[in-house]
Amino acid sequence: MRHKKEIVKIGEHTCILHSEENAKFFIIQPVDSNDTEELERQITYIEDNSQAPFIHIAIRINRWNAELTPWPAPPVFGKIPFGDGAHSTLLYIIDQLIPALKARFALELNKSNTILGGYSLAGLFSLWAGYQQNVPFRGIVSASPSAWYTGWLDYANFHQPQVEHAYLSLGDKEEKTKTKLMSTISKDILRQEQIFKDKGVNCKMEWNEGNHFQDNGVRIAKGFVWLMHKKTPTFPFFEWKSR
Repeated sequence: MRHKKEIVKIGEHTCILHSEENAKFFIIQPVDSNDTEELERQITYIEDNSQAPFIHIAIRINRWNAELTPWPAPPVFGKIPFGDGAHSTLLYIIDQLIPALKARFALELNKSNTILGGYSLAGLFSLWAGYQQNVPFRGIVSASPSAWYTGWLDYANFHQPQVEHAYLSLGDKEEKTKTKLMSTISKDILRQEQIFKDKGVNCKMEWNEGNHFQDNGVRIAKGFVWLMHKKTPTFPFFEWKSR
């Protein structure tokens, strides 16, 4: 792996940075412990499948059920309900994380070179963020997203996406679950794909083999590679600022 790994504290979150010189893309990804274990495999996959230099920023999420969802909902597993912390997480990315990255790397992060992506609930967060006004993302990656989330598809249908590109993926066995709410996920993600296309978003939907807890690092890496290969930014990039 050619990237340099650092663990840094930015605001209230611990972030894992994988960086290299002359980066052309910034990839921002909220993660939990399972995602963290897959990071090196994920970074290696992107290195092997794209020649574009990039910096990957993994944001460790402390309260998975509270910080990634846009409105409250009853619990699906256990007794912990879902919260409405997505707004605060997005504000953190825009107001704290991105300015810190600009200063650290002496690079501009903007709608031409910044990608947001996530897996599972972080995939739902990425979907939701893609609908918010003035977001600095050229596109979003939503791998195995919680598109079954109560009220999500209605929200997606009645609002206008603010990103140009969206990558969706799902395991072909994910709908085989005893949880009734989640058993519609295949239909839900196909509905999300159609909503994006109807609203003018360049959307790719990819099916993967397996269930929800399988190859999550590679699955989301595929989406990042796809987005990095979309129309290449035309502005000049800046030199690495060593620390």
